[in-house]
Amino acid sequence: MRDRTYRQPETPQTIDLTPMLDVVFILLIFFIVTATFIREPGVDVQRTVAVTAEQQKPAILVAVTADNQIWIDGQRVMPENLRLHILRLRNDNPRGGLVIQADRQAEMATLSKVSDVARAAGIDAVAVSTGDR
Repeated sequence: MRDRTYRQPETPQTIDLTPMLDVVFILLIFFIVTATFIREPGVDVQRTVAVTAEQQKPAILVAVTADNQIWIDGQRVMPENLRLHILRLRNDNPRGGLVIQADRQAEMATLSKVSDVARAAGIDAVAVSTGDR
């Protein structure tokens, strides 16, 4: 006699991707949180060329245009509000310095004012960015 036991047809095995997706999302969040974003002053300036230059890793970038406007993070900053903006950015990175990107036609008085305000805000590392030779 034949064996008449009922056999259930085999179903194909599927791979559960949920744990892998969880790991990918956790890694994505980790990289986004730990990434360092570069802040740009928001305007293009024609920088002067320097004979001696060193690479700096700035925390705060301040641009001074040819008509002596001061720009930080893509926003024009009035000179009387400059200290507040620098203090706000310094709180984000207390150990960072400040780099001034000044146009060739900018007045030295404006550069000096930005440097003085930065030093009064407690930033010791103030540098002026120069162009390529």
